[in-house]
Amino acid sequence: MTRLADVDLTLRLSKAEEKEQLNAAQKRLVHLRLLLGGQIGPGEIGPPLLVLFEGWDASGKGGAIKRLVERLDPRHVRVAQFAAPTHDEKRHHFLWRFWPVLPGWGGMAVLDRTWYGRVLVERVEGFAAEEAWRRAYGEIVDLESTLAAEGTVVVKFWLHLSPEEQMRRFESRRDDPYRAWKLTDEDWRNREKRPAYEAAVEEMLERTDTPTAPWHVVAAEDKRWARVAVVRTVCEAVEAALTARGIDPDPPLT
Repeated sequence: MTRLADVDLTLRLSKAEEKEQLNAAQKRLVHLRLLLGGQIGPGEIGPPLLVLFEGWDASGKGGAIKRLVERLDPRHVRVAQFAAPTHDEKRHHFLWRFWPVLPGWGGMAVLDRTWYGRVLVERVEGFAAEEAWRRAYGEIVDLESTLAAEGTVVVKFWLHLSPEEQMRRFESRRDDPYRAWKLTDEDWRNREKRPAYEAAVEEMLERTDTPTAPWHVVAAEDKRWARVAVVRTVCEAVEAALTARGIDPDPPLT
């Protein structure tokens, strides 16, 4: 079984279950974010928190990110989106454009699409030479290992859904004038290359899953399930990182 094939896409939450579970997870994240920022507890800033999102087109990355940050003060989190590199960005090493948005101590950043584009779309579409994207696995692991060694909590998500559910969402977007802008000709073309993308995703998961920056493959067939899973996973990662550093995730607040 491959990593993607192991994902249970039957996982579901009702609307009521999502509301209850998401509310609890978001409240917990607010507590942990304020603790990392030094606004509650002993008042010392905690390690940087970096959350990376990748996934299939229409897998719900935007909705998951919205639920992840909607209870947080906008001053306490930065959300950055990355599309194809510009002409000027291509003049630099492919990791160069990501450095300015990385969080410092006490900070949090969420990246919608990431440096993994090098070994996904740039690989499959031929935008990067084979030697370059093959070299990128080691460069990415080195970067994430360096960030983790400096204290960063790295949480990586791949949102996974079936081609059938993806098609349903594509058609829903196509027929809705307020969401049609989300659907591009490139999205349709990428569907035709699903086997090539699946091979690229599997190799990415295998070669860049490390103890300090593990991948979390989330079942995204049901958006409600995925949104709760994302917030809970971030909370669990922060709690584990704080505990490993000898920091109480639930210190006295007064």
